[in-house]
Amino acid sequence: MRRSSSYTTENMRYFKLLKSLTVCAALAAATLNAYADKLSVIRIGVAQQGAGDPPTFGGSPAATVQLQQLLEKEFAADGIKVEWLFFKGAGPAVNEAIADKSLDFAFQGDLPAVLARANGLKTRILLESGVRAGIKIAVPPDSDIHTIKDLKGRRTAIFRGTNLQLVVDNALAANQLDERDLRVINLDTASSLAALASKGIDASVNDYHLYKLRDQGLAKIIYESQTDGPQFTRQSHLLVLDDFEHAHPEVVQRVVNAFVKGAQWSSDEANRDALFKLWAQSGVSYASWQAEFAHQSLKDRNSPLIDAFIVARYKAVAQDALKLKLIRQPVDVDNWFEPRYLDNALHAQKLDRYWTRYDAAGKPLS
Repeated sequence: MRRSSSYTTENMRYFKLLKSLTVCAALAAATLNAYADKLSVIRIGVAQQGAGDPPTFGGSPAATVQLQQLLEKEFAADGIKVEWLFFKGAGPAVNEAIADKSLDFAFQGDLPAVLARANGLKTRILLESGVRAGIKIAVPPDSDIHTIKDLKGRRTAIFRGTNLQLVVDNALAANQLDERDLRVINLDTASSLAALASKGIDASVNDYHLYKLRDQGLAKIIYESQTDGPQFTRQSHLLVLDDFEHAHPEVVQRVVNAFVKGAQWSSDEANRDALFKLWAQSGVSYASWQAEFAHQSLKDRNSPLIDAFIVARYKAVAQDALKLKLIRQPVDVDNWFEPRYLDNALHAQKLDRYWTRYDAAGKPLS
């Protein structure tokens, strides 16, 4: 009888525990479902300052998605609004918003995302959006600076923490220099352009915005990194916060579907003229976009693929960031990418073979 009594007691404890776990699981599921049911807005952070009212941007398939309102159209019937949030502080400011969980998705460059991952922010990279983009270095038109080596000791603006930084660091290293050899000033894009135009600095490390100053006769471009090879380019992507992906995988898929649609339209050479006119709504001129893409195909620059080249570049960025002590511990890149949504979108839109895949060295695969 004692064994029976003991057995019965243990059984009762077991069933109470099982019931408790079942209730907890049910509550967790209910909470998750309630969270999903309450979704009323999708928040996308953009790591650059927008122009106009409402703010817009250009230069990538992500910009095409915003300007063509592909996401707004996708979710209109669901009553879900889409908010595009622009950050003058670029990638570092986006990281702060991710840490505060005030974003669901983010469009940003490789280095700031690596810095965020090194600091424990939980995200997944879904697709690329603007790849193989170079940096440019410009100086006043009457400057005696003609090469990167001439930057030694000069006041040079670099927007630190963005995906411009490591590319210029690599370009400097190729010329037996590093940032310590320069008088580096940390300036955002707009401030750097203004300082260069007023000759408040000797050189600006920047992007396609420099073409406007060049065309106005306020600057001359002495270096464009993409001419030195794919290892001197920067990559941008769309990522999602882990919590959002776990709660709304079906929404993530629909977002990726729209981005792939935007990438395909942006990659079609028949749309080159229309694309640059569309992006010109961002305040960057048609002529600047022509110059930026003059020697590259739209497919090469606007591919969403996560291929061997992309993985290798992010690994290189992570390694360089560690070497330069921008981060204190190695970053796991392999488990960062989540390509299943992209693969689904490519297959559904019959685009499996539309873009060329590249190997780790940046050479196209047949």
